[in-house]
Amino acid sequence: MPRTTATSTTRRGFLGAAITASAAAGLSSRAIAASLTHPDPTKASMPSKLKILVLGGTGQTGPHFVRRAIAHGHDVTLFNRGNRNDELFPGVEEIVGDRFPDRDKGLSALEAEVKNGRTWDVVLDVWPHLPFLVSATAELLKDNAERYMYVSSISAYADHSVRNADETAEVLTAPDADNTEFNMSLYGNFKAECENRVRAHFPGDRHTVYRPGLIVGPRDSSFRGGYWPVRVRKGGRVLAPSDGSDQVQMIDARDLTEFQLHCMERGHHGTYNVTGPHPRHPLTMKRMLEACKRVSESDAEFTWASAEFLEEQNIGAWMQMPCWIPAGGEYDGFGYRSIDKAIAAGLCIRPLAETIEDTLQWFDSLDDDDKAGIQQRAGIDEATETRVLEAWDAR
Repeated sequence: MPRTTATSTTRRGFLGAAITASAAAGLSSRAIAASLTHPDPTKASMPSKLKILVLGGTGQTGPHFVRRAIAHGHDVTLFNRGNRNDELFPGVEEIVGDRFPDRDKGLSALEAEVKNGRTWDVVLDVWPHLPFLVSATAELLKDNAERYMYVSSISAYADHSVRNADETAEVLTAPDADNTEFNMSLYGNFKAECENRVRAHFPGDRHTVYRPGLIVGPRDSSFRGGYWPVRVRKGGRVLAPSDGSDQVQMIDARDLTEFQLHCMERGHHGTYNVTGPHPRHPLTMKRMLEACKRVSESDAEFTWASAEFLEEQNIGAWMQMPCWIPAGGEYDGFGYRSIDKAIAAGLCIRPLAETIEDTLQWFDSLDDDDKAGIQQRAGIDEATETRVLEAWDAR
């Protein structure tokens, strides 16, 4: 396949406001698989074989999407730095370049394709949180692609205190993003502004915006979704947050990408919250940890320590106690985001046990250095856990 030139970006950042967990809601996996295999005949404007340009495609979610799109018979092209394309997709066309215009040859290879009249049915933009990067590609492709799909974040919302809020809720703003130095506290603001840039260049029914919560499952190198399955499998006494009743939401990367492909094939547009489970089928921390125990058949015993005590011990929510946000206050609605719209459009959420089992299998497939590296990104180490458990017993 043709290979052009340049070099690319950073990896997708994330602010401490996203999400956790998964369970059962909506359609069965078998049902959605059938619907994906047979596109809606009423969408006559959508070709059965789509030409899809993926911006990225080698990180957490991209490979899941590319494999499914190829399996569905679509024509996939990747635009990225080309560092891992041969390893992951040796037979897939790649245009090698960089989202940052001033790095190496930047967008020049993609610009050459556009200049030569190259067109795509759909563009999938999977990671940027910097609006100028999204603007550059959206503007370049606006006359050479029918639709643009952008992966935003639930962090784009201005208020996480209201339970069951939907896509109409107010989002953050970043009116001067191009002249503002990014830091993680601006992650949600910048994601919201990225959405604005997409809508500006692909208005009306030409765009689809996905707002996922915490993305988990195989390839989750953040370890936010992997900490609990791995730790619980190890067994013994496990430090756990609060009383276990706090509700959590998350999305398996494969469910997110199946929904992206589903929207492409059915012509769905607009904005969707993509997380799970549904608030009507709540998943609590206790249920999630007990599921980890069942799947791994471990002898784990959970010690539920209060939020106040954990704070005293400098054990924070979300990163050190992954997936967990205490109920109440400004994040009271964090585990209750409405996904009615996505469910109605065809989002399917696989059983939690499947995500846990597959996460453990993926983790076991890594070499020791990779395991050690990702385990430093979330959760707590054995020494810290022992210290905090001893302090809990002695309180």
